Amino acid sequence: MSSNLQPMTDAVVTRAANVVRAGGVIAFPTETFYGLGVTPFDPAAVFRLFQLKGRSPASSPILVLIRDRTELESLVSEISPSAELLMNACWPGPLTIVFRASAIVPRLVTADTGTIGIRLSAAAPLRRLLEAVDGPLTGTSANRSGAVPATTAEDVQAFLGVEVDLILNGGRTPGGLPSTVVDTTVQPVRLIRQGALPRSAVLSIIGTLAA
Repeated sequence: MSSNLQPMTDAVVTRAANVVRAGGVIAFPTETFYGLGVTPFDPAAVFRLFQLKGRSPASSPILVLIRDRTELESLVSEISPSAELLMNACWPGPLTIVFRASAIVPRLVTADTGTIGIRLSAAAPLRRLLEAVDGPLTGTSANRSGAVPATTAEDVQAFLGVEVDLILNGGRTPGGLPSTVVDTTVQPVRLIRQGALPRSAVLSIIGTLAA
């Protein structure tokens, strides 16, 4: 087995957290596909993530994963009433909520939009990893930009090789639909991407969506 592809044991999860703290890039399973994680507060690490994916830093914001809602304090500057409703109803779960970003979030993460997409995942292995990291992680898909998302650790290795410092092998992920993305920085709330959470479910929570 390649040294950068390791089973997701407690020891390897601890090692992954140390890699992240040192500015490295890890790959890990989520409830859909494999993701790439760096600390979102390190611009150099985030830039390396863009290079690895072959993606322009100005192209689109980077999704951030959190372990609990207290981590919003360092990531967002405001939480709208609509965001509160959606968090209460749908987190943890397959919903990415777009907030206004705090001043300490690097512009690379927001792609100069001033906003940040955040998800609180229900996936147990991912939550275990976030506990070890003791902070948020980026959650962009573990593939070259425009390529098919990876559903296994072996896929990640085939796509990205040793450019990833550590690949956590948590088995095959389910694939399927990505998270639904809603922008709560505007009123009415705007549905950016319909995914695992249907539009009807979002509407039932907040009552109206932008056309």
